[in-house]
Amino acid sequence: AALRRFRGPVLFRGLRPCPRQGAPFWPSGLTLRSSGPAFCGPLTLAVSPFTTYTAVLEEKFMTIHQAIRELAQDYSNRLLAAIDARTEEMLADDVSHYLIYRVLGISHHEGQQIDLYQNKGRFLYKYAGSFLEQATKKCFEYAFPDSGSIRVPNTRGQRPRTFEIDCLVGNDALEIKWKDATTDGDHITKEHTRIQVIADAGYTPIRVMFYYPNRQQAMRIQQTLETLYQGIGGHYYYGDGAWAYVQERTGVNLKDILVQIANERVPNDAQA
Repeated sequence: AALRRFRGPVLFRGLRPCPRQGAPFWPSGLTLRSSGPAFCGPLTLAVSPFTTYTAVLEEKFMTIHQAIRELAQDYSNRLLAAIDARTEEMLADDVSHYLIYRVLGISHHEGQQIDLYQNKGRFLYKYAGSFLEQATKKCFEYAFPDSGSIRVPNTRGQRPRTFEIDCLVGNDALEIKWKDATTDGDHITKEHTRIQVIADAGYTPIRVMFYYPNRQQAMRIQQTLETLYQGIGGHYYYGDGAWAYVQERTGVNLKDILVQIANERVPNDAQA
């Protein structure tokens, strides 16, 4: 029946806990609405659709999914705008250095294409890295609303005065990198100092890097960094381990979301 009448107070006990604190049980499939005083008149219960716990989780997931989708659109728009502006600017460039290109066997047209794609590549790497790092932070902010970036004072030297933690989750200090192909030996010293400062502040340094470098020299530097992290009690996740870490900590399968967005925009013909 759509309506039932009861006299006196009524308590429904269902198998599903109420999502609201302080109310341990909730009538499954029902919403309580009183049409009269509890003790002086009839109490009317109207049967109405109830948002299940699963539906709530799905709605919350769609919120983070949409947030990442909107972030991707914003970065895509800015990337294309930057490339268009630089392409227009290059039309007025002095190309007298193409003489040397020709000496080395590179035609004028090929030289133009090389310069154009070099500029496009610089913008692409910049925006790709920033996007993935921000998308990862959104996953942690979704799961841990109090997380975020902070700066800690440098207790090991004068410069820089502070070091930034990309995302602090409790005592876990996350350094988020989309990839790191540096071959600069000083990078090891700087990173060692950074994680020591983070440990001094009472945090656990954690490196999350999604794409491992391909070149041997860059790979050796990453292997050294991994040893440094482990030696100070931190953690180092890369490649599939980085994607898995994000999903385990936040409940968000970031890679699946990005694959879906990518396939909608540009089909992956490389798999053919």
